[in-house]
Amino acid sequence: MARPAPPNDDLFPPGLPVYAAMGRTASGRAWLDGLPATVHALQEEWDLRLGAPLHGGSCSWVAPVELPDGGEAVLKVTWPHREAAGESVALRAWDGDGAVRLLRHDRERYALLVERCTPGEQLDDSPLPPAERLLLAAGLLRGLWSAPAPPDGELERVADVCAEWADTVEERMARLRPGYDPGLVRLGARLLRELPATATREVVVHGDFNPGNVLSARRRPWLAIDPKPMIGDPGYDPWPLLEQIDAPFEHPDPRPVLRDRFALVADALDEDPARLSAWAAARTVENALWCADHGDVPGGVEEMEVAGVLALLAGV
Repeated sequence: MARPAPPNDDLFPPGLPVYAAMGRTASGRAWLDGLPATVHALQEEWDLRLGAPLHGGSCSWVAPVELPDGGEAVLKVTWPHREAAGESVALRAWDGDGAVRLLRHDRERYALLVERCTPGEQLDDSPLPPAERLLLAAGLLRGLWSAPAPPDGELERVADVCAEWADTVEERMARLRPGYDPGLVRLGARLLRELPATATREVVVHGDFNPGNVLSARRRPWLAIDPKPMIGDPGYDPWPLLEQIDAPFEHPDPRPVLRDRFALVADALDEDPARLSAWAAARTVENALWCADHGDVPGGVEEMEVAGVLALLAGV
């Protein structure tokens, strides 16, 4: 089926990544068909002056807006899916401590009006040294993790999600036979089940805490955006940050770099570096099997090599 043609409107230019990404599935095409009407309805209901959309998200339409009082904000309308369902819940729980403030939301339409980050530089583009960036981000995580958890049932639990992932890892390994190290795959699945069960505390985790989701702002120097939140072990959160700041695996020997950085971040967060490494290994094995299931077996091989290094650092 042909991808739906974006409306002839400056607010919906055809080059937005969301059109290419969401146009691949029937549910995505149906959502795209209704997107202009949804945006214009929200514009009217919330009395917004819309700016040109941001060129970024693959499953959401995002644009800067001016509020009735002249203030700045961002409107985000997301394709309805599981990972996005709890975003407004987490932002409300954090109440601006480490993340953008939630101004308004419509859960039925997966629409958020949030604080705008200006100048909005991503942490991975900052010229600050890697250790300083890691510590800045760790400070944000401490704020996010200190929030009281919302009522039961409003957010998914890390334990439940990771148990599903473990089952999926095993099913994909058996069905696809991608040639990955079976012992390491078994380890990854076991860690996905065991780590949540052995957590000593549970918090509202960000769920996608990579440096592209940390932006420079006015109210505080840096704020987190775009969570995929859950309730569970805080050790789940730091790996995307550690993986992407200064690309440790591009160093000649990533092991001492990673060892030092895990120790630095763990100390800042009062966490065990070996546990953070174990979470990283588990999540990387899961990603390797996701790659295989999406036709990228070689990409999964690279992920498995990373997982092997992380498992050694974790001592598991």
